[in-house]
This record gives sequence, structure tokens and C-alpha cells, in this order.
Amino acid sequence: MRIRPVAAVAAGALLGLSALALSPAAAQAAPHGHPPVTVAHRGASSYAPENTLASIDAAARLGVEWVENDVQRTKDGELVILHDSSLARTTNVEQVFPNRSPWNVSDFTLREIDKLDAGSWFGRKFKGERVPTLEDYMDEVEHNDQSLLMELKSPELYPGIERQTLKELRSEGWLTSSHVKHRLIIQSFNADTLKTVHTLRPDIRTGFLGNPSVADLPKFAKYCDQINPVHTVVTRDYVAAVHGLKGPHRRPLDLYTWTVDDPATALKVAGLGVDGIITNKPDVVRDVVEGSDDEDD
Repeated sequence: MRIRPVAAVAAGALLGLSALALSPAAAQAAPHGHPPVTVAHRGASSYAPENTLASIDAAARLGVEWVENDVQRTKDGELVILHDSSLARTTNVEQVFPNRSPWNVSDFTLREIDKLDAGSWFGRKFKGERVPTLEDYMDEVEHNDQSLLMELKSPELYPGIERQTLKELRSEGWLTSSHVKHRLIIQSFNADTLKTVHTLRPDIRTGFLGNPSVADLPKFAKYCDQINPVHTVVTRDYVAAVHGLKGPHRRPLDLYTWTVDDPATALKVAGLGVDGIITNKPDVVRDVVEGSDDEDD
């Protein structure tokens, strides 16, 4: 277990979003009277190497509560945080293990992965950053008092990862009533994985990554609390169709969209009524959708 100091998240940033002043566009569209939730994609990944402890610490320093990550499994069965199936893009694995192309996560043990530098590719100041285990990651999220949108990445490659992840979350104290109700959502592109999670722990909120047809949405509403499509396919009618259905917890489905990094697009999707925006630049998106109307000051 790694213990690392981090700047405390400003208390005001963690208060309910309804207490914040809205920009005109966000206020007009917000279906529940508050702006969309801002989620730091792979942490604040425009400011620190993605899916590292440094990236969630960067989000904490920006006062961003919600972070998103990707969970995969090593050769020896340990859960780690990495987006790609290969280690090549975000570590120095090609230099450390030059003869093991294509450098898939599932072909390396945790001990081998722990030898890799997962920060230098992003910037010299992040040299020595490591690929975190799920345990280390959850310790840091808890330490920062943050909340987590967790993606089970390519679960078809890792049979049983749903049950294993839930077991580890439980051991880390993340399946308490308070965490499950307010601080944890599990998402995936794989519908069967979400069905499994819902069957094992029906109290956990789940999100499907994609944009099912309107006709198919009722099927997803049986085991999903969210529909999370890429922003380029989001329309006002689609948002309304999602909101028109109740999920397994008898609440209207939410829609979180990704990956939005510029103010104009953030205001556009906020105006369409989305409930959350997943972004590499959480400060930029948060400030524009939660910004006060300066002209009235």
C-alpha cells in the first residue's frame, strides 16, 4: 500500500452542486436544477499522466470530486489501473522488456509492471510514477475524499473480473451504504458485465458506455442507471428518451457524455440536458457549466 500526501480538496468544491450558481446555458437546460456533474477522465489527464495517482491528485487540487478510471488484470491475477490493453503507450515497457511485444497487461505480472515508469512519457516531473493497483488507487481516492466512476475495461479478456473487483472494493471499504449510494458508479461497454455486476450487487449504480437505440433503452433500464454515450451522438431527443425511463433503483436514468474538453462543446451538451460530462480538462468544463452570470454581478 502506497501512502502519499496530497493537497486537501477544497470543502466548498465537494458541497452539493445545487448550491452553485449556474451559467445561463446550463441553468436553462439542467433537468434537476443543477449543472452537469464534472468527471475527471482518467483523472485530470490533461495535467498529469492518465490513470495514475498523480492524475487523481491533480483533480483533487482542482477541487474536482468525481474521477474516472479503467480496471484491468495482470498475468498473476492482480487488478491494475490502465486504459489500453497494451502497456506500450503510457509506460516505458518497450525499453524495459524489449522482446515482449505487444506488451499486453495480461502478459505481465504485477511485479514486472511495478518496474515500469508510467509518468515520464507525459513529462519529466512525473518520472517514476507507477501503474497503480486498484488497492492503491482506492486508497488515494478515499484519502482525497473523491468519488469514482469505475470502468471495467475489456472484461471479456478477464473472466470473473466483475466478482473480483467487487471483492476488492468490499475489502477497501467501498461497498458500504454511503459509498454505494453517493460515491461509486461502475460502467462498461460490455452489457453482460453490467448485468453481472447488477446481479451480484443490485445496490450499485451502473452505466452503459454507448448509445443504444431508443427502442432498446428499456432493456438497459432493467440493470443500468446511466446511459453514457460519446458527445457527438447526443441529441435533445435522445436525452429526453433516456430521462423518460426509470432504472433499477426506480429513478430516471442519467446520461453522462464523453469526452468533452472545450467550453463550447461543454455548454452545448449542458444545454441538451446531460447529467454528467466526462473530461480530460475538468476545471475548464466545470468552470463553464457552473460559472455564474457575471453580467448580472
